[in-house]
Amino acid sequence: MTTLSAPTIPRSLFVFGLLYGGMICIAGVLGAKQVAIGPLAVEAGIFPFLLLVAISSSVAAVFGRSTADQLVRYGFVPLVAAIVLTALVLRLPTDQGMYEPAKEAFPIILGQTWRLMAAGIIAYGISMTLNVYLFARLTRGGVRLLAVRGAIASVLSQVVDTVIFITVAFYAVRPIGDLILGQALAKVVLSIVFVPPVIQLLVFVARRLDAPNGKAAWNEDVSSRQV
Repeated sequence: MTTLSAPTIPRSLFVFGLLYGGMICIAGVLGAKQVAIGPLAVEAGIFPFLLLVAISSSVAAVFGRSTADQLVRYGFVPLVAAIVLTALVLRLPTDQGMYEPAKEAFPIILGQTWRLMAAGIIAYGISMTLNVYLFARLTRGGVRLLAVRGAIASVLSQVVDTVIFITVAFYAVRPIGDLILGQALAKVVLSIVFVPPVIQLLVFVARRLDAPNGKAAWNEDVSSRQV
């Protein structure tokens, strides 16, 4: 009997895949809280979501656009699984001995309408696919700096994400113009400040994890393999 050898997965890609799936699941939970960053008010789910942007861009830089696109597509699996499991748990009977404040808070924090769930799925798919596409296209267009490409792709994709999510979730329910403007501004600022250094860090970590001797010299742009 012949045995099939397991496919070789680069260590960094395996780690990034695990981190990516975890950030998808936690983004919806953290999104229940609004945080103030100076004059900006934003839902806290943006932090794991921007980390998703940075991870997908880093994978595109190190392993190519095709691999990054697969990461985004497979991301639907933990996203949908988390939504289904959350809906199931919310419908199961609550233990009467559960801590009272937690008993009341749980459905408020995790309960979402079908529009919010649909908005999250649609916005994720379109914005993350757009981020990877723009990141790769900027290389072909001559923008070689890793941080610059990451910032531009993140800014544009996050503006699209905001427009799609808020429109699908709240159109005809509440005024959405000011909501879109405020969320988009916050995401643009955070995309410029947060995403570029995280991409550089993740690319460096990937090169260290995958180097045969555990060491890798820093190279500002390793994305030549993606085109």
